[in-house]
Amino acid sequence: MEKISLYQILYQKLRESIIKGEYNEGDLLPSENELCSQYQVTRPTVRQALSQLVNEGYVRKQQGKGSIVQQLNKGLKLLSIEGTTAAFEGEKFYSKILVQPSIVDWPQDFFYAINTQAESTNCIMLERLRTIESRNVIYEKTYITNKQMPRFTQKNLEDKSLFETLKKYYQIQITGGEQKIRAINADKHVAKLLQVLIGKSLLMLQRKMYTNRKDFFVYSLVYCDTEHYYIQDLF
Repeated sequence: MEKISLYQILYQKLRESIIKGEYNEGDLLPSENELCSQYQVTRPTVRQALSQLVNEGYVRKQQGKGSIVQQLNKGLKLLSIEGTTAAFEGEKFYSKILVQPSIVDWPQDFFYAINTQAESTNCIMLERLRTIESRNVIYEKTYITNKQMPRFTQKNLEDKSLFETLKKYYQIQITGGEQKIRAINADKHVAKLLQVLIGKSLLMLQRKMYTNRKDFFVYSLVYCDTEHYYIQDLF
């Protein structure tokens, strides 16, 4: 049986104390000297244990203070076909409509190829900003094929699921999709919306969702600030 090193034992003890709430967010862990004395280990052992806690997001180091307990990042189910609203399952979020659904022409530099039939019509575009705990986390720009969509521009999508709205009022269901995922640097517009510095690394998803209606697609550009929320899903 492989022997567990001293730093791993110390890491596990400190991690368990944080998870149990013995240390709350913002609390300082004991100093390196105090940990050495309390657990009868050397300073390199303490530093290795603290380094692992930092790498896993349990604490952060601050010059002149020490090791500060922080809230773990939470996961967003952003990769599923259930839509962006479903990504916030279990979270209290607010969805702000930046641009109300409106009928526009397809952009000339669109991020997915548009088939001939779709090119003959126009699309419905809307923009939304998703906020969790006062943090602007996701900015989303959506394009919907404008085909047999009466009064859609009058629908209220504030804090509502777009996919559920399509299903309830138009019997349109998402059946699958494809997406491209890349890391980008925030430009001035996106940085202002997500309240981050220009040039900060963000996650961008370009999505094309298939539906049960022939030649009817839902496209979206999704920008996500993953500093406090990582992306997760089952596969």
